Amino acid sequence: MDLSSLARLDDRITGCRACPRLVAWREEVARTKRVAFADWTYWGRPVPGFGPHDARMLVVGLAPAAHGGNRTGRMFTGDRSGDVLYAAMHDVGLASQPTSVSADDGLELYGVRVTSPVHCAPPENKPTPAERDTCRPWLVEELRLLRPSLRSVVALGAFGWQSTLTALAEAGLAVPRPRPVFRHGARVQLDGLDLFGCFHVSQRNTFTGLLTPEMLRDVLRTAAEAAGLPTEP
Repeated sequence: MDLSSLARLDDRITGCRACPRLVAWREEVARTKRVAFADWTYWGRPVPGFGPHDARMLVVGLAPAAHGGNRTGRMFTGDRSGDVLYAAMHDVGLASQPTSVSADDGLELYGVRVTSPVHCAPPENKPTPAERDTCRPWLVEELRLLRPSLRSVVALGAFGWQSTLTALAEAGLAVPRPRPVFRHGARVQLDGLDLFGCFHVSQRNTFTGLLTPEMLRDVLRTAAEAAGLPTEP
């Protein structure tokens, strides 16, 4: 896949204004800020995916956090969910460092890309079904562009799981009917690609122990191995 194709897609995503509620919210957050980030100039736009253009593995979340990706301009960057995800990716050997604090912090991902079905930060982290559907073509196109190299996908949470299955079907892959049900540790073999389910790395899940670092590392390691990526033990 041509690097410029994915770069053009990312650029188009950052200019999207299709959902009035999300546009108003992300821009309001960028203006008012959080006290701890008062000296930041917030990104305040849709957040594109992050990772190499020839990724063999894709991690699909839910949406950028209001004071995370919406602030920094990079997926899972600058919030506690990202802290958990990138620490686990570093432990497994998929990331160059265990932290992700800003878009210019030097973080590199090895063979894996992270994205989400909704590219704008939604109020209360809850996009509407209409907003999810409006944003879906971006994920479909991303999957199509990555398809030549992509071998595994990790969907974080039920929202990511259902959104990914729908997007995979629209991208041309044969998805089983009835659709597989989300559960942590689920694995569905599609046409040359394996889909894995994992509890979302939300604070609620990690603080309560529903998702532990070991559980997350296990899913990421298995998905990386399915994609033919080297991993740390």
